[in-house]
Amino acid sequence: MRLNIQLFAVPARKVSKTRKRLRRSHNAIEVKGLVKCPSCGEMIKPHRVCPKCGSYKKNKVVETEE
Repeated sequence: MRLNIQLFAVPARKVSKTRKRLRRSHNAIEVKGLVKCPSCGEMIKPHRVCPKCGSYKKNKVVETEE
């Protein structure tokens, strides 16, 4: 015997607070992955030139004004 189940919208008052919050638990904002610059210690995105000191993989690639 095959069940013929159709999913419809449910009135808001019928959805409990717990069920609603469990469903929305994945919508939280995540912290971006940051790493320390090996030259100056500034927190930067990985695989990018450091905006503070202008270095990439301990090599000076961009001149910065300090």
